[in-house]
Amino acid sequence: MPDSITPTIEVHLGPGDLRAAMEADVRSGLTAVPKQLPPVYFYDDRGSRLFDEITRLPEYYPTRAERAILDAHAKEMVEMAGADILVELGAGTCDKSRVLLDAMQACGLLGSFLPLDVSDTTLWEAATRLSQEYPGLTVGAVVADFHHHLIHLDASGRRLIAFLGGTIGNFDPAQRQEFLAGLVEIMRPGDRFLLGADLLKDRGKLVAAYDDSAGVTAEFNRNVLHVLNRELGTDFAPDRFAHVARFNEEDHRIEMWLRSIDDCVVHIADLGLLVSFAAGEEMLTEISTKFTPLALQDELSAAGMDVEASWTSPGDEFMLTMAVRP
Repeated sequence: MPDSITPTIEVHLGPGDLRAAMEADVRSGLTAVPKQLPPVYFYDDRGSRLFDEITRLPEYYPTRAERAILDAHAKEMVEMAGADILVELGAGTCDKSRVLLDAMQACGLLGSFLPLDVSDTTLWEAATRLSQEYPGLTVGAVVADFHHHLIHLDASGRRLIAFLGGTIGNFDPAQRQEFLAGLVEIMRPGDRFLLGADLLKDRGKLVAAYDDSAGVTAEFNRNVLHVLNRELGTDFAPDRFAHVARFNEEDHRIEMWLRSIDDCVVHIADLGLLVSFAAGEEMLTEISTKFTPLALQDELSAAGMDVEASWTSPGDEFMLTMAVRP
């Protein structure tokens, strides 16, 4: 058995970059109409624990559905890709990566793994574990933002680039177009893209997945206020904001909002900014677009990729799509 190879880590995103992005996002978002915040700020340690709890709730189907597809078809996927390098965007703890890594190992294709995420601590811990679990695997962790740093994912060999979890749905159409165009730009002919996307379905089922009966998603939504209180010296009273989840029929997306229960003024100490909320005013915190297979294929094709195959979970809840850069 080959010895484990010490993982490496490249850091292209430091604490100063993250802080500057948060300040810019909060300043622009809380002075917009309607007010809005990007969902990335849900995910401090507490928010990550809450989201992990959400994935285990009976109402929240996407994680289970996507895992079922991977368990059933990972070998077929890696054989189709013929890649010896796995890249995962937004890798986090790399739990889903293991299914693909196992399949690559079984097919004799396992060479390198490049996980990308914004959290250096989480990524390094995951990279260290994987290098021990897969002797001979070269792990090169990349601390970066996939909106800006895809160029740092270069490696010699054929790549399978995975973007899982339905995260593509958190982008509006213009953001998706920009992201996919940037991805195609760094792909070489023969590189594959494996995309996880949630499918359009019964509206009641969709809303329930984002408004569970136990109130975990509501607490996860309000966690963004706890994060801003800690990081920017804001004085939000999180329990004075109600969680709202509804389906936007025109844009085919679930929207999560925080609704102010009463009139209030929030002081953002670190920005020297006062923000007023009227009773009943809502602030957008996340979108989650739901796709039809044809609409998703059209977006991938418009970006310059050819769709080779797709796999859906039982009940057509979720879909994984394989596309190639010709």
